[in-house]
Amino acid sequence: MLFGTFFKIGLFTFGGGYAMIALLENEFITQKHWLGRDEFLDMAAIAESTPGPVAINSATYLGYKLAGVPGAAVATVAVSLPSFGIIYAISLFFDQFTSLTVVAHAFQGIQVCVIYLIFLAGVRMLKALERTPLNVGILLVVMACMIAFSLLAVKFSSIAFILLSGMVGVAVWGTGRNQKGGR
Repeated sequence: MLFGTFFKIGLFTFGGGYAMIALLENEFITQKHWLGRDEFLDMAAIAESTPGPVAINSATYLGYKLAGVPGAAVATVAVSLPSFGIIYAISLFFDQFTSLTVVAHAFQGIQVCVIYLIFLAGVRMLKALERTPLNVGILLVVMACMIAFSLLAVKFSSIAFILLSGMVGVAVWGTGRNQKGGR
């Protein structure tokens, strides 16, 4: 069951980790009930902020949670196999593959779907976000910065946003802990 679920996710996910979030949420929360919404949001945050693809990080996390180290290995291999097979097959016929106009048009259609999946995942995660002053503040600052940087054509890494937001969260937690007497 673990292998089949992650193989399916690896096979039908186009567009990378952000596009995958909606599919992961449907599989893990709605259909399989392997995670609660809060734990899913935590897993998504960890998977996106640690090195490596979101799919592999998520598979490793959930596989470990469900079946320990063997589960992590099975889930990670299962989510990787479809991509490996497809890329290997494409590499065998790369020149012929890229010259097909039907392939180019198919990928243009897939791009539209990927944009929708990314947007949908963002909306769902935003709806599930706990509305604390800290969360809302970080969200508004990051959104304002991203819009301003896009309009001004300033390059700023998404990773930097993640790290800075994490540091703010730790600083607020540390300040609250110090005010409560070090608990």
